[in-house]
Amino acid sequence: MKITKTPLSGLLIIEPNVFEDQRGYFFESFQHQRYFDAGIDCQFIQDNESKSAKGVVRGLHYQLNPVAQAKLVRVVHGNVFDVAVDLRLGSPTFGEWFGIELDSTSKKQLFIPRGFAHGFSVLSETAIFIYKCDNIYSRENERAINAFDPKLAIDWQLKESEWKVSEKDKIAPLFDKAEMNFTFSK
Repeated sequence: MKITKTPLSGLLIIEPNVFEDQRGYFFESFQHQRYFDAGIDCQFIQDNESKSAKGVVRGLHYQLNPVAQAKLVRVVHGNVFDVAVDLRLGSPTFGEWFGIELDSTSKKQLFIPRGFAHGFSVLSETAIFIYKCDNIYSRENERAINAFDPKLAIDWQLKESEWKVSEKDKIAPLFDKAEMNFTFSK
């Protein structure tokens, strides 16, 4: 497996070793010791899956401390543009975002540590997106930032006319008004 650091500290791109032949393919989508050895030191306790149509933009979602979540995300069908935004006060990249295309062909994954907001846009006709979390869902601590905040200026890789957004995400606060309680540590 190949690990690539991104410009945002702690945010990692993972490229698993995929073994393919005429029968199909095989790869380890997660193996605790290998990920731990690569610096991903969290215990995942929940798996989530979503299916979305082309143009869907989900996010930017996160949970406040003490139930913040680290996530390991990947696409099992289709392709998405995946985005993480640094919400850690004191981070040299506070308020910056990183985006990467994830798809079912390359099998790339993105590890998103606690202290980031996360979202994605669907570029294929449909996409099935799965993610491991190291904490359970908490409605009381769930927060969101408006994915279309001009200050963030995220390029969702879609035309505005294609966007399909939930009512809840449409009314999410802008970055400067969002509640955050994360602190950067080296």
